[in-house]
Amino acid sequence: MTTVHVIRKSVLRLNPADDVVIAARPLPAGTQVADESITCLDAIPPGHKLAVRAVAKGQPVRRYGQIIGFATADIAPGRHVHSHNLAFDTFERDYAVGVDVKPVHAPAEPATFLGYVRPDGRVATRNYIGVVSTVNCSASVSKFVAQHFDAERLAAFPNVDGVVPITHSIGCGMDSNGKGMDVLRRTIAGYVRHANFAGIVIIGLGCEANQMDALFTAQHLAASPLLAPLIIQAEGGTRKTVAAAIAAVESMLPQANAMSRRRVPASHITIGLQCGGSDGYSGITANPALGAACDLLVAHGGTVILSETPEIYGAEHLLTRRAVSQAVADKLIARIRWWEGYCERNEGSMDNNPSPGNKAGGLTTILEKSLGAVAKAGTTNLVDVVEYAEPVTARGFVYMDTPGYDPVSATGQVAGGANVVCFTTGRGSVYGCKPSPSIKLATNTPLYERMTDDMDVNCGDIVDGGVTVQQKGREIFDLVLRVASGEKSRSEALGIGQEEFVPWYLGAVM
Repeated sequence: MTTVHVIRKSVLRLNPADDVVIAARPLPAGTQVADESITCLDAIPPGHKLAVRAVAKGQPVRRYGQIIGFATADIAPGRHVHSHNLAFDTFERDYAVGVDVKPVHAPAEPATFLGYVRPDGRVATRNYIGVVSTVNCSASVSKFVAQHFDAERLAAFPNVDGVVPITHSIGCGMDSNGKGMDVLRRTIAGYVRHANFAGIVIIGLGCEANQMDALFTAQHLAASPLLAPLIIQAEGGTRKTVAAAIAAVESMLPQANAMSRRRVPASHITIGLQCGGSDGYSGITANPALGAACDLLVAHGGTVILSETPEIYGAEHLLTRRAVSQAVADKLIARIRWWEGYCERNEGSMDNNPSPGNKAGGLTTILEKSLGAVAKAGTTNLVDVVEYAEPVTARGFVYMDTPGYDPVSATGQVAGGANVVCFTTGRGSVYGCKPSPSIKLATNTPLYERMTDDMDVNCGDIVDGGVTVQQKGREIFDLVLRVASGEKSRSEALGIGQEEFVPWYLGAVM
């Protein structure tokens, strides 16, 4: 005789129009789901989709009230809905520009944090000195310099958070005048100018495509006591360059240490929004909770940057509805069209984005992943769209065009000015992001308990019960203020974050 399992409140319905519900825990075959008056015909893993009505082959399947794919076979109520019977396909979206634009109401009590106010008025959440490479060939030298400044040597400078190497794998073997070089130089310059760096030593080899003088000219940089360019070949090799760079950092340390934190408005916080290792709960717990925190920050005059264009694909119409003008919407749509062409030129598909880990966690198509991903940006108006690593100057919700690969995307956001990163994860990312602190938001309680040293916030209690999305959003917002004020995030406490500078590489490797 077949065992019948009866579990109440075992699934999550996200919209009355949905064809599927989400398993809140493992559902063995035969489970009676009382809330939906349905019996599971298949075993449904947690975070995965259960069909609640029949869907014919070729018909759309909806989650969040939106299309997440099309049935590749007839789907009966009670069946597991995943990659074996659901697939990506294109469809027309109604961009309805501006229909969801709404006024932003300032809170009665302005939020504040303790930040470093630079002489030019920029506000930092950290106080580092950076050692930046122009090219892969100077990466080791940059690391040698940073390694010299261990905790013992920095003990006399308590207001300095550290000396950080910013290295990468490109800078040569590429067109010296092409778009790829423009993006690299813009990204490096974004870090050089970042408020979280009190000073910068920038190190080149001497014969690379990314020449130091061309970089400085293109990005309007100028040497100063807090920006020291060094070229290995001109200095006489590795040892002499390391010595010169150490001397340059030592000359910057007293000025950096003279900075102290002051209470400033929360409007000086810019959050880079990231998700990685997403699962079926990402769009239910951590992403909307982060969105609620973003709404709070925007109300206080702050800025949030949503990115990862391949991971908003199929949901971009939800953003154009919030665009403050046709021009802003057109910029976003233009980036979507560029990505469609980019994939076609490289014989790929936008649906290649969901990773094996995403799929194991319950996400089937890029359409489904995107609908959850856009929730990170909350509900406020889309005020601007910028290209990769461009300076973000608008206040409010801004979109930056980046790839979906987390380190590349976050690098662009930090180059654009993000001084905090909030990163949601359902599978367990350990990403760090010096010079900007990275805060990890777990989508489910088992992940939070399993990786407690890496996760800053458990958003799984939204599903477990007792906590609302808005309450969790307030918890995240309060944590952002504390981290911006100097409290270490989990990734900072572990020392993670100096290997994650990954500029977007465009163009041929020559």
